[in-house]
Amino acid sequence: MKRTIAAFAFALASIAAVPGWAATRTATLFVPGMTCAACPITVKKALARVDGVQRIEVAFAKREVMVTFDDRKASLHTLTKATGDAGYPSTIQP
Repeated sequence: MKRTIAAFAFALASIAAVPGWAATRTATLFVPGMTCAACPITVKKALARVDGVQRIEVAFAKREVMVTFDDRKASLHTLTKATGDAGYPSTIQP
């Protein structure tokens, strides 16, 4: 019985020690203003400055950017704001 209680207490303490359940999310942004070869570089740099962004993949021909990010540190609004502030307004693709 003592072992069961000790195991339960350990499991509960382990769960309580986790600061929060972070989720790595991936979003696709549509960036219609990317019209030249330099545009994706600017968009990528703007997104790279956002805290929590882990990976950025640009599909220039589709005018899309796939962004993988930690949702505790960044939000979809933060991502679209970053591209907009760089001169490339974007929208979230469903």
